[in-house]
Amino acid sequence: MLTVNDRLSPMEKLLANIPLLSAAIAFICAQALKPIINALLGNGWKWRFLTTTGGMPSSHSAAAAALTVSIGMTEGIGSTAFAICVFIALVIMNDAMNVRYETGKQAELLNKWSEILAELHENGPFSPTAFKTMIGHSALQVIAGAILGIAVGALFTYMRLFNG
Repeated sequence: MLTVNDRLSPMEKLLANIPLLSAAIAFICAQALKPIINALLGNGWKWRFLTTTGGMPSSHSAAAAALTVSIGMTEGIGSTAFAICVFIALVIMNDAMNVRYETGKQAELLNKWSEILAELHENGPFSPTAFKTMIGHSALQVIAGAILGIAVGALFTYMRLFNG
């Protein structure tokens, strides 16, 4: 038996996917907040923060939290999909705080060594490479992203489920 959803085009199905849209909206909101927060903290407006990783709030944490909340609201907290989302969200947040954060710290150290080597070999074949240092997040940035994601996921899902 065909349902209404079976008659939708693939694009219509994507646009009707509430959890997917809530995660995307949370990610976009977090990215849009990064240059604003940076400017409010006195570091000036930097357009590159709209597309960069790292910084306040964590857009990956926001998206993971929004997806998890939305799946919980649409499929139930006892569903397998919700369990998968919770686990993956925790892995993403742990990775952002620990692995990626430490990678950024290592990049800072490598950049310092690169500068020292460039000075030692001024006329030699060595040319310094600047590694990206803003890769991961502090715990506060991850928590802020998670809170943003929970709020966006719950609000968007509620509005779509109960207000059309």
